[in-house]
Amino acid sequence: MDSLLSLQTPSNNPHPHSPPGLTPTPLRLQPTQMPLLVPKPEPLDDFFFSNNSQQRPHWFPHQQQLQPPQPNNNEFELHAPPFASSSPEEQEDSELYNHFFRVSQLFRTAFSDTLFQKDAVPEPVTPQLQSQSHSNFQDSLSYASSSQPEPEAEVEATPEADSRALVPVPPSSSLVVAAPSKRVSKKKLLVRVSKLRLHEQLHFREVVRRTRMIYDSIRVLCTIEEEKRVQEEKRAAEEKRAAAVADVVTIAADEPFAASESTIECSSSAETTVSVAVPAPESAGEQQSATDNGAGNKQPKTVNRGEADAKMARRMRQRGDIRAAKMMRLKHLWLNCDKRIVGAIPGVYVGDVFLFRMELCVLGLHGQIQAGIDYLAASMSPNNEPIATSVIVSGGYEDDMDEGDVIIYTGQGGQATNSVRQATHQKLESGNLALERSMYHNIEVRVIRGMKYEGAAAKSGKIYVYDGLYRISECWFDVGKSGFGVYKYKLVRIEWQPKMGSAILKEARSIRKSGVDFQPMYCLSVDISNKKEKVAVRLFNDIDDSKEPLCFDYLLTTIFPPFVFHQSGTATGCDCIGGCMDGCFCSMKNGGEFPYNQQAILVRGKPLIFECGPFCSCPPQCRNRVSQNGVKNKLEVFRSKQTGWGVRSLDLIHAGAFICEYSGVVLTREQAQLLTMNGDSLIYPNRFSERWAEWGDLSQVNLDYVRPSYPSIPPLDFSLDVSTVRNVACYMSHSSSPNVMVQFVLYDHNNLMFPHIMLFAMENIPPLRELSLDYGVANEWTGKLSICNG
Repeated sequence: MDSLLSLQTPSNNPHPHSPPGLTPTPLRLQPTQMPLLVPKPEPLDDFFFSNNSQQRPHWFPHQQQLQPPQPNNNEFELHAPPFASSSPEEQEDSELYNHFFRVSQLFRTAFSDTLFQKDAVPEPVTPQLQSQSHSNFQDSLSYASSSQPEPEAEVEATPEADSRALVPVPPSSSLVVAAPSKRVSKKKLLVRVSKLRLHEQLHFREVVRRTRMIYDSIRVLCTIEEEKRVQEEKRAAEEKRAAAVADVVTIAADEPFAASESTIECSSSAETTVSVAVPAPESAGEQQSATDNGAGNKQPKTVNRGEADAKMARRMRQRGDIRAAKMMRLKHLWLNCDKRIVGAIPGVYVGDVFLFRMELCVLGLHGQIQAGIDYLAASMSPNNEPIATSVIVSGGYEDDMDEGDVIIYTGQGGQATNSVRQATHQKLESGNLALERSMYHNIEVRVIRGMKYEGAAAKSGKIYVYDGLYRISECWFDVGKSGFGVYKYKLVRIEWQPKMGSAILKEARSIRKSGVDFQPMYCLSVDISNKKEKVAVRLFNDIDDSKEPLCFDYLLTTIFPPFVFHQSGTATGCDCIGGCMDGCFCSMKNGGEFPYNQQAILVRGKPLIFECGPFCSCPPQCRNRVSQNGVKNKLEVFRSKQTGWGVRSLDLIHAGAFICEYSGVVLTREQAQLLTMNGDSLIYPNRFSERWAEWGDLSQVNLDYVRPSYPSIPPLDFSLDVSTVRNVACYMSHSSSPNVMVQFVLYDHNNLMFPHIMLFAMENIPPLRELSLDYGVANEWTGKLSICNG
């Protein structure tokens, strides 16, 4: 309130703190027998009932103070202060003021149950505070008759904030008032990313690469947990069966009659049945008879061991790809979740291969887990119309036609359960309507093809490859092969895009199976290893006439000096017969866990890995013998315009899979200095970047993650001479964002200073994509970048 009421007593006695030159206008009031009380000015409300204050009731020190009200049956008893003088004129002018005071006290009493707690009293206004309020608000003036003030009362409790509410506030336990929240808009921004600069393209590619690496690392770790869980369940089942057989033997010894009716049938086949007189775990093959015999014992239960094991395996099998995606979503590691990108996804290249469909969701390439059409719903679209962003073409509908650059895509819906045949008519809604609206607005869609391929990790045998952008040129309603109406869309691939990934996969499959290239005149050698490798290594050149790789002898594995084996110490190995198990000697050398899972995939990178060697009793198929078994993928050395000679694979290489060894002749530091004077090609292992630390790095998922530091190795002080002999790895090109990493491995000796240089995939590498390696910075011996690429 900007203006406040200014009062003056009939005695015209000015207030001691009245500003000079200001004379309040007197008000004529009716006589009364009550004392004069003035309501507190509004600007002083902030001081009323403040914590630890010494305020007095709102009258002046020369007036006699009001006695503190005391609670009495939820009502307050009013005490009127006596006046120093009781002349009729003063009593007449005081009636209205005291009446106002009484009404205000009754108002506060009726509408505030929590005004006074225990014996709390109103806090008085001190002269200092009164003087401060007068200086701050000069238009607030009040006068009263003089009286002697009583001693100030001590405040014991502070009233609650609701005590001065004009409307009664119920206790918090009886009513919860929720403030109306603003409606958050569900609209999502449609974005098209184009005309990226080179450094921006490299940035987004690195973001996608690291995101995919985290996903694959978590997925591989989940497979290790599944394997351990299955092994524990099988071990527990075997112990339970052994206990059941022991119980039967005990009963047979104690009760000959019961033993004559109990049978134990053992068979070497997978469908072994066990009949026991004790309860067995529930399973699909369990048959129970509730008939009791004369002795009161139930007849034995028949358990089909093969079916029980199969059901247990199905129950224990967990989808590692789904678990990895959920974990990354909880940590907000999914890409492009805050917006919908129309067109190409930055960092995702045409031809990229994905082993699981959940990875498409993680990258924002296709947001639907099962549906083939990903679209932005009308409620979330800026123009209130559904817009399609991507489709998956996997042959799930009988009316689909895929000719590569042109696709006749069938809309969604109307299919029978677990069938590709139509059961009902399709409707122009959801994804079907979104495709029609995208055609109307001339918006392109991403096409991901799902196809069955050799080496797929999914149970369905499918992989997913990104084939670029398509435009929807036509849309019509037609009668399908099953006689029901379906919506069809004609998708045409946009020009000037890289070659389709699905076409590259089919080409690589044809070369791998038939061994004949579409251009046989450019295949210089079918196998440059001369059958030293288990899988042939091709040589291909369609650029020029160079045949340089044929001038070198092929070296299968690294050649170490003799003293390396003599200084290895005592030869040790595991005693496992059928294969290494948890807790064996070789697993303890690796820190208590095996470096690979059952599919020979590297679980996480380490400074050094110990594989089983010649002194171990385990067979060659042991899970801890991976890199020593040589190349498994069909590799090819090819001529490239950008990198000279390069290496690619005709097979799909999984992330974490072993590729090959980087072999050469080991030289000491002194020997290397002599050879560098002649300009010979040398490779320095100590200069390879520690990319192994990125594989299995879960620091963004687990804050307690610690980078592996065991087993530690000393600084490597040797080099590899590849001037006369080399293998396929020597032709790998250098890249600061590689798809191959170096992992040091020991298996044939125990000398930590001379490990083998093994190469593993850092991501899923599609066929015919060049393999790249980070050779590191310039070495301290020659000052040149350590790249061996003629």
